[in-house]
Amino acid sequence: MSIRLKLSIGLFIIILASNIILAVVTSLYVGNVYFTEVQTRVRLDLNSARDIYNNSIDQIEQVLKAISIRRKISYPLEQEVKGDLGKVLQNIYNNSGIDMLTLVGTDGRVIYRAHNPQQKGDDISEIPIIKKVLEEWKPAKGTMVVSQEILQNESEELAKRAIIKIEDTPKSRSVSKNIEKRGFIIASAVPFVSFDNENNEKILGFLMGGYLINNHFEIVDKIKSEVFQDQSYEGEDIGTATIFFDDLRISTNVKGKNDQRATGSKMSSEVYDHVINKGKVWDDRAFVVNKWYITSYEPIRDPDNKIIGSLYVGLLEEPYKEPQKVIIVFFIIIVCICAIASLLLLFFYIRKLLKPMDIIMTMSKKIIAGDLTARCSIHSSCEMGILCKTINRMAEAIEQREKELQRITQQQIGQSEKLASIGRLSAGIAHEINNPLTGVLTFAHLLKQKKNNSEEDINDLDVIIRETTRVREIVKGLLDFARQTPFKKENLNINDILHQILKLIKNQKELRKIVIEENYSKIIPDCYCDKNQLQQVFLNIILNAGEAIPYTGTITITTSIKQNHIVITIKDTGCGIKKENLNKIFDPFYTTKPVNKGTGLGLSISYGIIQQHGGYIECESEEGKGTTFNIFLPVNND
Repeated sequence: MSIRLKLSIGLFIIILASNIILAVVTSLYVGNVYFTEVQTRVRLDLNSARDIYNNSIDQIEQVLKAISIRRKISYPLEQEVKGDLGKVLQNIYNNSGIDMLTLVGTDGRVIYRAHNPQQKGDDISEIPIIKKVLEEWKPAKGTMVVSQEILQNESEELAKRAIIKIEDTPKSRSVSKNIEKRGFIIASAVPFVSFDNENNEKILGFLMGGYLINNHFEIVDKIKSEVFQDQSYEGEDIGTATIFFDDLRISTNVKGKNDQRATGSKMSSEVYDHVINKGKVWDDRAFVVNKWYITSYEPIRDPDNKIIGSLYVGLLEEPYKEPQKVIIVFFIIIVCICAIASLLLLFFYIRKLLKPMDIIMTMSKKIIAGDLTARCSIHSSCEMGILCKTINRMAEAIEQREKELQRITQQQIGQSEKLASIGRLSAGIAHEINNPLTGVLTFAHLLKQKKNNSEEDINDLDVIIRETTRVREIVKGLLDFARQTPFKKENLNINDILHQILKLIKNQKELRKIVIEENYSKIIPDCYCDKNQLQQVFLNIILNAGEAIPYTGTITITTSIKQNHIVITIKDTGCGIKKENLNKIFDPFYTTKPVNKGTGLGLSISYGIIQQHGGYIECESEEGKGTTFNIFLPVNND
């Protein structure tokens, strides 16, 4: 992969990633800000809805106060209701739209029901509003829950209207109850006051009025009309309102099945836990019947401050998601256009920026092909210009070195010819020495075969034969031993030298079935030594170890520090060395190998090399179990 392609891909990924991150962060931020603004509006709408709800209760109280304040009552209330008071109450009931208008005595018993005059005398002192006004003897108002039995006493029509069939709703909590018969009522109760001749106030009873919220939609529709202005989206109301009894919708303009009011459906379990159980205001998205709304809920409490339901307002989420989507899509399109434009500009910029690289590559190919006169033609002062100048200088240096190399090569060729001549001369000398030695051996053997030799003559001839053979082998070994080169010492890492050797010989036939273990110490300091000479030592000992292992085995190479010496340990699991031969292994020309398998100079030369480095070699061996060579080199060998 070219640097141009790598740079292009890298910049493309950076630009793409940065733009994606920018788009995601901006989208999330825009969505969050937009949602916060809409949620703030819904929260304000809930305040307006609460005012409408509370105004409905206040209107009841105002009506009751207008009725209850009378200047003079001459007869008990039971008799008054049969006259003008009853007509007044009946008239107010018929014209105000109040569901309940009841006159209660100070003992809590019903004196008169404008909505059901025949039903009276029952005790309703346990109704929360009546109970509170009896305890405090002053007006009380609020929301309360009454039983089906009390509603039956009020009127059969109210009892029937209060019945709501409970329907299963997605995300709502499950309950075993199928029908709700209790009534959810907003009501007010005021003392019924009269003044005697001395203008003293006297409470004769209490007047209670209220609306049954079950299946009563006047309040929620008024909220929708005044707060949300009856706005719609694709035929659906954008703004909705609901009054909950516990988690049950008893008055709502949220649509359910067949485009009917979703009366009888329930709020989601998440909202129920937050609002009803914990008594907190919910300001968030919520699943309402079958759609998502941006909502706000707050608890409704009875006169005893017990949570009995909640008031809800909400805006359909879909109309507000559309402009948000448009904004986000528009922003993403702009980001994509900018990204594409940036990539095109970068493409042309990179192409221009890396044009000198093409020139450098062309020059390099010419140099590789042998044209050492090739040069870069760029001479600017930027980094590329400096690079081209540097490459030109490098090419000039290569050209000079090539010329110097040719000169040295010619010298070496001449030297090689001289060495070849010396080699031929040495071979001739060796041949001349071997010829008389061969003659001596031949005549010695012939003399030995004479029949009249005495025993002393035979022994003398054996000595001549043995020593002459030994001289011939010495001549051969001396020729090999004379091939040592002068030292060239430098600071080197012993671990690296060993590792390089193993890389070179691991595929040797003798080592293919042998496991070589390397245990190098990481704290080995550099050693001032000749690399070629040490390679010869290590190579010789490792190959000897390989030859000592007949089939399969292990060679373990370890380095360590001991008493200011670097210790190189080469241990094999081969056949080992006999105890009586251990003190001879470093002697020149000593070998236990078969004929033509070695000269006996390898360990002797190795020992000399290590001594020249200021070190020494130790050998430990046990026949049949293996051999260990410990090579000691001084740490500070200058």
